[in-house]
Amino acid sequence: MPQFLVTGRQNAAPLSSGQKFRLFAKEAFDPAVVAITAAQAGLSQAEDEFPGYGQGGQGYAKRYGAALGDEVSSGFWSNFFFPAILKEDPRYFRLGEGAFKHRMFYIVKQEFVCHTDSGGRSFSYSNVLGAFTAGGISNFYYPKGDRGLGLTVSRVGIALAYGVAGNLFDEFGPDVHRKLFPKHKKDSQSP
Repeated sequence: MPQFLVTGRQNAAPLSSGQKFRLFAKEAFDPAVVAITAAQAGLSQAEDEFPGYGQGGQGYAKRYGAALGDEVSSGFWSNFFFPAILKEDPRYFRLGEGAFKHRMFYIVKQEFVCHTDSGGRSFSYSNVLGAFTAGGISNFYYPKGDRGLGLTVSRVGIALAYGVAGNLFDEFGPDVHRKLFPKHKKDSQSP
């Protein structure tokens, strides 16, 4: 999985608006993200989620379009637009060390507390506003039976929960990789 929006440096320099846009675009259209979105649409088709889309190739295409629309819209609002306007950093700042419990608390906290471009910390308005904006926009392309305020709020909760799950991967993924592939590190340190 791509980790373009992750840094291991707690004191990383702030990103310009252009850099935030490039990170959003790189993340949104990465081949791994496109493939995962295709698989997600396939599972949605198999479970007949959003029955208003129908079945067959046309139903799959609608589900894929909706899943890709969710991914791109969420990234645009949460990782570019609101961070650029509100001067917030959309990256996950990996802690990388410490007790498991401490890192787990940090993972959840990072979904709601962000680094600011001025070097401080603040409530992550970008994440929350981005989730609400993307959830609201999705009402334009989901079937009639899958629209409305209640479903929008539900999508926001799911988006924030996915954000925490992504943070979990971002925080512990490198540790798991090092444990599974210790030889890779030794090879890269060879002269």
